[in-house]
Amino acid sequence: MALRRPIRAVLGSLGCTRGSVPVAGEERFVYHRSMNVRDADTAVALIAAAIAAPARARMLFSLVDGRARTSTELAAVAEVSPSTASAHLQRLTTQRLVKLFAQGKHRYYSLEEPHVAAALEALSVLAGGSRGTFVSTTPVRLRTARTCYDHIAGALGVSLNDRLKALGWLSGASASDHGYDLTPHGAKALEALGIDIQSTRGLRRRFAFACLDWSERRPHVGGALGAALLGVALKRKWVVQDLDCRALSVTPVGRREMLTRFGLHV
Repeated sequence: MALRRPIRAVLGSLGCTRGSVPVAGEERFVYHRSMNVRDADTAVALIAAAIAAPARARMLFSLVDGRARTSTELAAVAEVSPSTASAHLQRLTTQRLVKLFAQGKHRYYSLEEPHVAAALEALSVLAGGSRGTFVSTTPVRLRTARTCYDHIAGALGVSLNDRLKALGWLSGASASDHGYDLTPHGAKALEALGIDIQSTRGLRRRFAFACLDWSERRPHVGGALGAALLGVALKRKWVVQDLDCRALSVTPVGRREMLTRFGLHV
């Protein structure tokens, strides 16, 4: 009993009594804050561990250029077997470092978000040295410009995709189905080119989506809208279809029009 008086006296001097809200609340706040810090530390450690393996690091750094690659290609980059590569990619996907892009029978991997590339670049600066760049083995004629089913592909298609997004004509591709849509400004601009947007939307096919280009490993515009853009380019003689292959040749008129209408240097 003698020990209780000093305790009450101390509590009283602080303006508190046993079980008071300020004291209990402060304890809960510190506890939860500590747990959040520990959770963040654990998450950082898991991500660091996923990057730490040399094979996985080689996979990640090969994707920093923004191009997607298949698991077979990444296995070759990492110098591991396909089965081992699949296990590595599963771990990288779990840690949200890479994402899977399925297109038909093909499955491509790319970095999850731009900030992953930024983090890898920062690590590369710390480590020193330089990284190899992506080298396409596609013949130059096909890589420059070609048709992909009925839309424009190759470097021209990818660049056009980038410009339509930069101009604010296309909305970003959704994460679920890689679908595009037109902004009101984009719809008006493409109507001015002679594309009937309402009729294009009414076709029994996807309106627009990010179609991953097999030579550039970056998206071009696919779907009904992509076909309409190719139709305009052919009709106005911006490009000419080669007779013996899928290659497209950009005409002098096409170069001028691409620069004037899209700000695209071809």
